[in-house]
Amino acid sequence: MQDLNIAFIGAGNMAFSLIKGLLNAGVPPAQLHASDPVAAQLERLEVLGVHTATDNDAVSRGADVVLLAVKPQVLGAVLTPLALHREQLLVSIAAGVPVASLARWTAADQPIVRCMPNTPALLGAGVTAMFANAAVSAAQRDTAMALLGAAGKALWVSDEALLDAVTAVSGSGPAYFFYLMEAMIAAGTALGLDAETATELTLETAYGAALMARQRTSSPAALRVAVTSPGGTTERALSILDAAGTRATIATALTGAAQRAQELAEEFGQS
Repeated sequence: MQDLNIAFIGAGNMAFSLIKGLLNAGVPPAQLHASDPVAAQLERLEVLGVHTATDNDAVSRGADVVLLAVKPQVLGAVLTPLALHREQLLVSIAAGVPVASLARWTAADQPIVRCMPNTPALLGAGVTAMFANAAVSAAQRDTAMALLGAAGKALWVSDEALLDAVTAVSGSGPAYFFYLMEAMIAAGTALGLDAETATELTLETAYGAALMARQRTSSPAALRVAVTSPGGTTERALSILDAAGTRATIATALTGAAQRAQELAEEFGQS
């Protein structure tokens, strides 16, 4: 990565997080370029030594990698005027825009990687799923892995259609956990805890549970069983969740999210 020039079209929070991750990984700031119409977005990058401009074509010209970090609704209008060449790797983190549309706005043989990151990437704790078209070389796949890995974990999917499932699980996933946290905090205060205590207990419990699950020494199911004593408080709570059809509701919710991701791909891909 240290010998590649990388251009970011769009300098919002996700691009900023990736750029900070790259700098922390030792990529020289002189090799990073960013464009954005908002001056404040560029100013915070200039402080880091990143080259900035308001002209998208100017920053992408000569870059080895061009990363698209703009809203999907405007991606076609942003991408079409760029004079990209076939050796440049195009990486898109714009949600919902399929590779076929990206190729239509560039070239049929343009190397393209489409990504689905999530918001914890802003803290360097994200997870990003990636799909590469047939024009992406092995070296470019390594580059994409290093680039997206700068903000957390990165992994490949073999079928672009799987990105709809990725969107449902990890793209929208942080909101599901926030939703559960909200509900637990509200229930804790209803049981008599003050709001601050209920919040701290909930957040630290969520953090600790995630750390245990991330160790991968036991599956989430095994960890659940380990803390569920027969006839105890946890068993009572889980039996109520099961009786309410919580698992089925979660499955229905994620299916709905995946379906909506597919609808948005069709909508944005026609823009």
